[in-house]
Amino acid sequence: MKPVTSIFDLENLARERLPAVIFDYVHGGAEQEITVQRNLDDMKALALRQHDLRDVSERTLAVTMAGDAARIPLAIAPTGLAGLTWANGECEEAKAAADFGVPYCLSTMSICTIEDVAAATGKPFWFQLYLMKQREVNESLIRRARDAGCSALVLTLDLHVQGKRWADAKNGLSIPPRLTLSNGMDIVKHPRWLLGMARSKRRTFGNLEGEVKKARNVSALSEWVESQFDPSFDLDTVKWVRKLWDRKLILKGIMHPDDARLALDVGADAIIVSNHGGRQLDGAPSSISVLPGIADAVGGRIEVFFDGGIRTGADIIKALGRGARACLSGRACLYGLAANGREGVACALKLLEEELNDCMALTGITDLGQVEPGVVTAQPSL
Repeated sequence: MKPVTSIFDLENLARERLPAVIFDYVHGGAEQEITVQRNLDDMKALALRQHDLRDVSERTLAVTMAGDAARIPLAIAPTGLAGLTWANGECEEAKAAADFGVPYCLSTMSICTIEDVAAATGKPFWFQLYLMKQREVNESLIRRARDAGCSALVLTLDLHVQGKRWADAKNGLSIPPRLTLSNGMDIVKHPRWLLGMARSKRRTFGNLEGEVKKARNVSALSEWVESQFDPSFDLDTVKWVRKLWDRKLILKGIMHPDDARLALDVGADAIIVSNHGGRQLDGAPSSISVLPGIADAVGGRIEVFFDGGIRTGADIIKALGRGARACLSGRACLYGLAANGREGVACALKLLEEELNDCMALTGITDLGQVEPGVVTAQPSL
């Protein structure tokens, strides 16, 4: 692998290694990708307070997230189809997370199954659940997550319908990917990726393949998935899930203070402030811009996690200063996976740790509990 000094280097390596149809799926968002860019721009616009004349020789980066130990305040966010960026990708990500010491969250829409990841790591992980109209599928997925030893269930709230992703439609993205007149030349220009996919038996929605009895082939399975997102999903649905799951429940997709308060009412253990990485409602505000209001609304009565635009260790400090306990990152680790598999994910995590450690020293922080709103400002102040 070429020398890597930042997540942006991993992004460039991922762009080189992946066919456009796969890279655009990972990198892109809904429609004009306004919200994708807002997540990044609003994070960059925040300034950090430099604080000197303090002894920062000993710094503590570790936290707990929903009861699980985390070496740094970060978990790997659930990302669909990670196994199309690298053969058996979810297993490789999960192993890298376990080795490093941060939580890993597996997506419902993963290529590797819940059982695959459990066997690969031998350690607890989180499972992210999309609610399907066919409720018995949800019940089965929850049961499988429990049997696999998952320590937390992450229920995604913002998929009543699927966001329109123009790039995916233009590229002809299909599961599994197939050669077409429009993408064929590009795919064959990426032999390393193509060879890896050819050697892997896992190329479709692994968690759902055995759940859908009417899906006689992969095409039918994809059609079923697209038909299953439930616009009737409401608070009663969350209560139903809460009754089925007796471990930690995390609600992902909170972007409004009222929804955060409702999370308290249904007995959630944590919330994730997230706009789905800009992949759902294009034009939504950035996650970082709504974070303070949501953190204030729950007043420390529930753990608040942040997702949306983490590319550096300084971004983690910014999110903590705006009210988060810890963060999740999907794309940063996915770029690492696409660039160099398990080693690439480890590289991404190590980069974020080193940058976080340096940022703490330069802001006069020795413990993450010292990160308070004054550490982050909208404008540099003298």
